[in-house]
Amino acid sequence: MSNATTYKVTGMSCDHCERAVTAELTGVEGVSAVDAAADSGLVTVTFTGEPDDEAVREAVDEAGYELVGRA
Repeated sequence: MSNATTYKVTGMSCDHCERAVTAELTGVEGVSAVDAAADSGLVTVTFTGEPDDEAVREAVDEAGYELVGRA
């Protein structure tokens, strides 16, 4: 079972930002897909199990952006 959860992320403004966030999030255990959109600031993360908001927050922070919360 997979769960897609959309998050609001601030600071993304270009393709590079989308790639940086995507790269960090794909390294999170249980993440099977990531769709980051700089124009809206929305990042949809698909998990193979239950969403792990704290792991997402840490990955987004590591990429240099700020997770506002679930969209």
